[in-house]
Parts: sequence; structure tokens; C-alpha cells
Amino acid sequence: MLLAVWAGTVQGSILLTGPKSDLISENRLVSRLLLVKWESMTKALTLFLLGVAALAGCGGGTSNPGGNPADKAAGKKIKIGFAMDTLKEERWQRDKDAFEAHCGKMNVECVITVADNKADKQANDVENLLTQGIDVLVIAPHDATQAASMVDKAKAQNVPVISYDRLINSDKIDLYISHQVPVIGRKIAEYALKNKPSGKYVMVYGASTDNNAVIMKKEQLEVLQSAIDKKEIQIVAQDFITDWKPELALNFAENALTQNSDKVDAFVVSNDGMAGGVVSALAKRGLAGKVLVTGQDAALDALQRIAAGTQTMTVYKPIIPLASGAVEAAIKLAKKEKLDTTPFRNDALGKEIPAILLEVTTVDRSNLMDTVIKDGYAKYEDVYKDVSEADRPKRP
Repeated sequence: MLLAVWAGTVQGSILLTGPKSDLISENRLVSRLLLVKWESMTKALTLFLLGVAALAGCGGGTSNPGGNPADKAAGKKIKIGFAMDTLKEERWQRDKDAFEAHCGKMNVECVITVADNKADKQANDVENLLTQGIDVLVIAPHDATQAASMVDKAKAQNVPVISYDRLINSDKIDLYISHQVPVIGRKIAEYALKNKPSGKYVMVYGASTDNNAVIMKKEQLEVLQSAIDKKEIQIVAQDFITDWKPELALNFAENALTQNSDKVDAFVVSNDGMAGGVVSALAKRGLAGKVLVTGQDAALDALQRIAAGTQTMTVYKPIIPLASGAVEAAIKLAKKEKLDTTPFRNDALGKEIPAILLEVTTVDRSNLMDTVIKDGYAKYEDVYKDVSEADRPKRP
């Protein structure tokens, strides 16, 4: 249409100005002008179409949001979501710090949420993480059973899931990474039995919603069963403590002491936070340091109590290898690489799941220097701050 209008305009102007005798030559001139103009516009149109094609080629990947996994990994940083349960205990702050540090070292992005010991909040946290386009989801569950629904939501979006430290009751998780929880339970009970082979025992378990607490209870009782059958020891009180809360452990310990006229020989406690509550209950009655108290996590305040003699032992679980191992496993899962795992049986499901389980060490007053201090996990001056210079071991 534009060519026709342009041609008519040119031809009309010539017809208006030119004499009749020149009409044929003028028409020839118009034809030549039209040909030149057509060739020029054809070239311009060709260049324009080539430009459009080039632009379409550059933006072709955006039409497929998911994209090729290899291209996705190569084109942007891997993003890991870590849904934590709590930071109220020192050991979980260590986990968070170590996890963030290793993500930085491995040049991957991480988004960390903390549920403040609330299952519903953790469920919301996971939903928010999934909306942020994470490549892998790591969960330290508050409730092992409820967390299974979080796994289902992630898997529905093809997001791999790692169960961190605490075992989720789901056979859909891609990895369970933790320390050797059954071994921890046995070590605690074996230490108690070796150092207090007879007498009255009080068993202080963790949260009933936490698989770790359930596993440790099972292992502890298996170790103690023979001595129970022989009536060498007597379990006079036992209970799960909601959310592993130290104040609830203190109340439970006070009740157990009252019911047994303060005649308790050992408190088999499943973590250091609760051990602190038990020691406080004992201190009120002048019994701190006179009754065996176990623990787990090698928290600084527990190490200080061990140095001072009010807590008897703990189980040292190096956090950096755990957090680093989780980050590296997440990266492999994001890249669809194979993990080196061993099967671990989830008794609640009656199924085996892929696991990476790290070693643990028993720590008491005799080996503080050779374990947590030697490894740089805790500082000499911090561990022995409540111990007089004369009673401290030689500084390394």
C-alpha cells in the first residue's frame, strides 16, 4: 500500500507538470524509481527480519522456566534453603554459622529460616523457601512426623530434601545426615553404667516429637536392660521433655528427687541443655557434683560444668563436618550427582533410607584437653573459667 501511494504521488506530480508528449518517457522514469525504491526497502526488511531472529535466539531459554539442569547450574548460583527448628541452644547457632560459612566457601546461596520450636511456623517457612526457587531443601525438623508433609511439598516441585541431624519420618527424603544417633544413645548409657554400676537411675529423654530422642531412648534402655534384670540398677523415673527445654528438665528432676528423698545415683540425660536444668535442681539441694549427670552436644556451658565437676560427661559431635557435609551433599543433589551413602533403618517407617552418619566422642573431665580444646572447638580459658588456676591442667 505504501509503495502504491508513493508511486501515485510521484506519477501524479509528473503528470501535472509534464507535457503530454513526454508521458511515455515519464512513465518509464517512474518505473525505474519504483524498482530502485523496492530493492532498497527489500534490503531493509531483510536486515530487520534477521535482527528479530537474532533477538529471539538470545531469549529462547526464557520460554522454559525450568531449563536444563546442567544449564541451570552453570547459569546461576545454586540456592539452598535451610529450615531450622531453633537457635535457642548454642549448638544450633554453631550449625547455622558453619552452614552459612561453607555455603560461602562453596560459592552457593543459602536462605535460612528458624521456626522457634513451632511446627506450624516451620511448615510456613518451608512454603516460603519453595516460592524462592531453591534448588535443594534442608530441614532440621521440629516434629519428625509433621515434617513429612513438608517433604511431600518439596518433592512435588522436584526439589530434593535433606533431613539434617534429626530424622524425618518420610521415605521420600534424599538423604539423612547426622551423627551416629544410636551410638550416642549407647555411649551415654554405657558411660553411666560403667561409672555407676548400681543404684537409682532417672532417665531424661528429649522431645517425643524428635526421632533422635526416641532412638536414644531405645538404645539407652537396651544397654541398661541387663543391669535392670539383675536388679543392679532401678529406673525410678523417666520421661520425654517437651522441646528439650532445660526448665522442664529442672522441674522433672526436682520431682524425681522429691519422690526418692534425694536418693538418686544417676541422671541419664540426653542433651546438655537439659543436663543444665538437672544440675540446677541438684545444686538447690547441695547435690551438684555428687550425682552422675550425662549429656550430649558439648555445649560450652556443659564443658564448663564438666571442668567444674557438676556435670559428668557429654558427647562431642563436631558440627563443622556435619554442616559442611550437608552443604556439599546439597550441591551434589542440585547437580543430580550420586551421593555416597549407607542405608539407615527408620524404625517408625520400617524402611531404610540413605544416610551419612558421622562419628562421635565421649568427653569427660579426663579428656577435655585432648578433644574439644585440642580440636579448637572450645578455648582453654573459656572451658576452665570457673576453675581456679591451681586446679586447672597445664595450658596447651
